[in-house]
Amino acid sequence: MVPTVPPPSRPVHPSRPADPVRHWYEHELGWAVAEGTPVQLLTGLRFDVMEMPADAGHAVLGRLAPRCPVALQGPVMRLLVAAGSAEELPGLLDWLEWGALARDLTAIGAGGRIDAPTPPGWPGSPGAARWLRPPESGCEAEPALPALASLGGGGGAPALDLVRLVDAAATECHRARLRRLSAQALAFS
Repeated sequence: MVPTVPPPSRPVHPSRPADPVRHWYEHELGWAVAEGTPVQLLTGLRFDVMEMPADAGHAVLGRLAPRCPVALQGPVMRLLVAAGSAEELPGLLDWLEWGALARDLTAIGAGGRIDAPTPPGWPGSPGAARWLRPPESGCEAEPALPALASLGGGGGAPALDLVRLVDAAATECHRARLRRLSAQALAFS
């Protein structure tokens, strides 16, 4: 006879966290995590996120090789940038004369959230966010995040200037859109 009642679930071991992914982000990296499931990272506190189509993102990674953490979720690539950068994106796009042309390039800042990528080396479900360039445990991420360079020429400049990153990302988003439109036009001929 097949039992109809499932066996009792195992109690969580007191030394093992109930949600290891949440624990990794909160305790290993010190990042703010939203309540609830699935685990989501709060933006605007330690970092903002610049989002673009994955094909454009791969081109940016090949072109600039930024050292910032980079995640991929389906067709979207996310680059972690300095907190406050999301507010700067529209003005930078206008200043760089990309304006409305770079509509595939967006940013998530204060009050936003993203799905937490599966920690590096951990098994993840299909379609889940994953790290292409993971953050390093036990070190401050902020100095390595792209940000606006200070005009004073101080010593703590980030590895990559946000202006260069936005310009490259806008260029690659535009190129990717042109490739998609070109392929679409050929499909209907």
